[in-house]
Amino acid sequence: MHYIYAQGDSDGITQPLLRTVRSVYDVPTGAWRSVDHHPEAFVQQSFIDELAWSQGIDPLEFRRGLYTGRSLDVINLAASKAGWGSPLPTGWGRGIAYFDTWGTHVAMVAEVEITLDAIQVQRVTCAVDCGLPVNPDNIAAQIEGAIAFGLTAALKGGITVEGGRVQESNFHDCPILQINQMPHVEVHIIPGESLPSGVGEAGVPPIAPAVANAVFNATGVRVRHLPITIQDLR
Repeated sequence: MHYIYAQGDSDGITQPLLRTVRSVYDVPTGAWRSVDHHPEAFVQQSFIDELAWSQGIDPLEFRRGLYTGRSLDVINLAASKAGWGSPLPTGWGRGIAYFDTWGTHVAMVAEVEITLDAIQVQRVTCAVDCGLPVNPDNIAAQIEGAIAFGLTAALKGGITVEGGRVQESNFHDCPILQINQMPHVEVHIIPGESLPSGVGEAGVPPIAPAVANAVFNATGVRVRHLPITIQDLR
């Protein structure tokens, strides 16, 4: 499904219009955590990053020119807590992404280390505005779990179809993120006053583009598909 976007609302968010165009695929898809917001965020936030770099503008500053209101608040908080602009070790990169999932605003800054044989996400700094934070511990837990889920898709979630059949059958050939691959995660909550808008799915969409943008920052290689593998950088 392809959305036609229009700029702006009361929060300064880019929102899809109601008009859509449906695409027919030979491979059926099913329900997924965050539904279609995961691929939407990857395309949108990766492209925004490309636009920033093409103009020679810092990706954070570029977003500050696009967003206002609650959107900009989470972007600024995530960047500040992550130490945006501070030096990183050799082989590391930093990327930022933002998305609004059904009224919950989430921004993430990912720090990624690139080695000869692996892409390791070392740190994710997240800012969340989900309205009135009824249970802050649960908010943080939901965001942490969503990051683990989203990283599995971003780095490991490839599916191979041959002869009309999916080749992967179980965790031995369709791996998930392991505990030693989980980054250090910081979740910072903005205590909004609006009605709670939920956090069960909102932590998934920003993580893949934040990682992809960090990979570009580290290597200069722009990856436009998921999952991102070390082979993409060679």
